[in-house]
Amino acid sequence: MPQVEVDGLTINYDVQGEGAPLLLIPYTSADHACYAFQLPSYTEHFSCIALDLPGSGESDKPAGPYSTETYADQVAAFLGAVGIERAHVAGISLGAAVGIHLAARHPGRVRSLSLHSGWHASDDYLNIVVEQWRTLASTLPTVADVVIQGIFPWCFTPEMYLERPEFVDALVDFVRGRPAQPLDAFLAQTDAVLAHEASAALGEIDAPTLITFGARDLVCSTRFAQPLKNGIAGSELVVFDHLSHPGLHEDPETFNRATLDFLLRQRP
Repeated sequence: MPQVEVDGLTINYDVQGEGAPLLLIPYTSADHACYAFQLPSYTEHFSCIALDLPGSGESDKPAGPYSTETYADQVAAFLGAVGIERAHVAGISLGAAVGIHLAARHPGRVRSLSLHSGWHASDDYLNIVVEQWRTLASTLPTVADVVIQGIFPWCFTPEMYLERPEFVDALVDFVRGRPAQPLDAFLAQTDAVLAHEASAALGEIDAPTLITFGARDLVCSTRFAQPLKNGIAGSELVVFDHLSHPGLHEDPETFNRATLDFLLRQRP
């Protein structure tokens, strides 16, 4: 896996495919591999660059707290370090929050923006959910256990557990097989989630933007849909009626079809 130095930090990343660059930003605790179900479709048309945010995967894990603004600046510097002037940018959950600030603070770096299961500013409900995860993290053996026992049930539909137990088992094995995230890095990433505030940044975004939500998402529900759409001029909104938070995992075929349609329309 290639690595690059960015602002004194080692950033781990993966590159697959050919074409215009498409930067993929992962969610809390995840590394670049969280886009595994998207790469077969995306790499037919784009050069996909998926990175491990500082604090996760094989990237450095500096002391926290982290913030979505700092992450955005680090991602912009990362693009410069790997020789990419402008990229299509997609992020899910924490990655979407980072993408908002990236497009607002570094508009010259963003050709288009895809925000999946994102939010403009953390509210009391989201904070309560994340604080539950932080409490679990102090009691369970590993962060992987927190993801499996504490985060997954909030983020997937009950039907997936009841009707596709083998897929749940595969996701569990996948999480346990990824590089372990230290507890302090997990807490630092959730600091970024809790402190996220990008309401004012929305009006600064001029890149073509796609916003997607799962209608059954509790964590980042469609309560955030209209603030994002109204705040980002000309943005498009897609709601997946049958999906929850990580629709890119639960039904990648539907997710990929809708998101790739947008991306292909943004190519020169």
